[in-house]
Amino acid sequence: MPSFSPLWPGGPLFAPARHAPLSTDSVLLADFVRLSGVRRGIDLGCGSGILALLLLSRSQRLEMTGLELLEEAASLARENLSANGLEARAGILTGDVRTVRERFRPGSFDLAVSNPPYFPTGSGALSPDPDRALARSEQSCSLEELCDAAAWLCREGGRFCLVHKPEQLSRIFCTLSARGLEPKRLRLVCPRPGSAPSLVLIEARRAGKPGLVIEPELILRDPDGRETEEARRIYHRDAPET
Repeated sequence: MPSFSPLWPGGPLFAPARHAPLSTDSVLLADFVRLSGVRRGIDLGCGSGILALLLLSRSQRLEMTGLELLEEAASLARENLSANGLEARAGILTGDVRTVRERFRPGSFDLAVSNPPYFPTGSGALSPDPDRALARSEQSCSLEELCDAAAWLCREGGRFCLVHKPEQLSRIFCTLSARGLEPKRLRLVCPRPGSAPSLVLIEARRAGKPGLVIEPELILRDPDGRETEEARRIYHRDAPET
């Protein structure tokens, strides 16, 4: 039986997967996503379902689908959604992101999101744990294959939002644009003021017009090491106890 605990006081219950603990990346991505006009969303490589859970907690009109390769993680994602009574608005499928053309009609979703593996196959050492290796390396789904899937799934004008590493930014933009996903919003995440970014948050639009908005940096900690007001808001640090 998973050990559920609230993400914040009074917030959704969540139990992380063994190979994929709750990460800053997913929390920041969920906050970055704009949900106006979004009714149907899909999380590509949903792990234990944290993105779906966070997005569903923000909108009562949203329906989410999660697609996850590992059955253990997919099963836990279903339990996380069930623990919050969200079965009616969410479903988790076990399967390969690279096979979405066989499972979904083109343009089935208003929104696709992903916290994908960051490291191309063959770059750096892999974890001896095969599940952790899959979560960190593109061996099971490359960035190009992920963007292929998002382009197929998003309707015209639909959004694809992802979190990634800044050193991959040129590759990400080229890959998105080549698939008709126009980069529209970019936000750099920095650990402290003046430090190099550690993450990038990106929104692309299917068949969108050219024009990129670079948003103010998201700073996680002030010069004294304390969480910034924005970081505290994102993590609901000041949520009242229930």
